[in-house]
Amino acid sequence: MNKLLQQAFEKAAELPEEKQETLAAVILEEMASDKRWDELFALPESEVFFDKMAEEVRQDHLAGRTKPLNVEDL
Repeated sequence: MNKLLQQAFEKAAELPEEKQETLAAVILEEMASDKRWDELFALPESEVFFDKMAEEVRQDHLAGRTKPLNVEDL
């Protein structure tokens, strides 16, 4: 375990039990979600999907249906 994770667990251990349970549930759900995304991205269909999406974006750009991103507007 690295230092930062160790520090996080030490701080979490100071929390009331109910908050520890909540935090543990959030961490476990996040890890499960990451695993699901990894599995979905590994599917051959996902590459086809992203290639199609990228082509649609290129076509939109060539047709003038896009505009530059202005971070000030975010």
